[in-house]
Amino acid sequence: MQALTHWSLEARRGITGVFTDIDDTLTTDGAITPDALAALVALKTAGLNVIAITGRPVGWSEAFALSWPVDAIVAENGAVALQPALQLKHQKGLQPSRDGREQLSKRYQQDDATRLANYARMQQVAQRVTREVPGAVLAQDSPGRETDIAIDHSEFVHLPPSAIAEAVQIMQSEGMNATVSSIHINGWFGAHNKLEGARWIVQELLGRDLDTEMARWAYVGDSTNDQLMFEAFPHSVGVANVRRFEAQLTHQPRYITEGERGAGFAEVAAAILAAQLVTAP
Repeated sequence: MQALTHWSLEARRGITGVFTDIDDTLTTDGAITPDALAALVALKTAGLNVIAITGRPVGWSEAFALSWPVDAIVAENGAVALQPALQLKHQKGLQPSRDGREQLSKRYQQDDATRLANYARMQQVAQRVTREVPGAVLAQDSPGRETDIAIDHSEFVHLPPSAIAEAVQIMQSEGMNATVSSIHINGWFGAHNKLEGARWIVQELLGRDLDTEMARWAYVGDSTNDQLMFEAFPHSVGVANVRRFEAQLTHQPRYITEGERGAGFAEVAAAILAAQLVTAP
């Protein structure tokens, strides 16, 4: 991981979109900080696409999709996307609602029948994990989850590495994908993940192929759950607190900020925006 100062001006000038994790990347102690929120505003004001992608549940994400200046939030590790209806109306040339109340457009990668069947299977696995792994409990945001399960390991409950590994092993033995974020162990059935979710939402919202323009996007994250993104995006950045997972990262971010969490994200935004103001020779 190189210091953010090594990110070249030419590379930063070419950035047109930012994907970002939420927990411990945009947020600090569970809430978005003023500097991170201001950074989102500045990126959107400059005309960049901004998409948050998280392991958090869709129910938890709804309020933020309505209030944050983002194009969309992709929740549950790529399974479902939320887009403010106001943005959708603008894309289609329609007028906003007269009462000023805007709803959310919700999109899923899996069809209704698949989601229903997977949901029942996931609850059985969740019961097995909480029964067999000492101290394991469902994440408190579980009621808002539709396509995955989450076990708390660092948000309100602390699990040792051995228990985290055991929970992951149980999920995988049941045929689930499993990943560890900065706060939760997430498990789900299906081929989606953060990277596939990013490809999907760029096609859904923008009608474009992410792989052909990967060099024009940056990704900002903080944990092992971001490894696929760190590997895929040439302009990947870890906020400074990613160092607590450094030994566990098979794929590290290319750059790292000085600040942690929201302050680190604000550094990334400032670096991108500073380059936009420089006229190419």
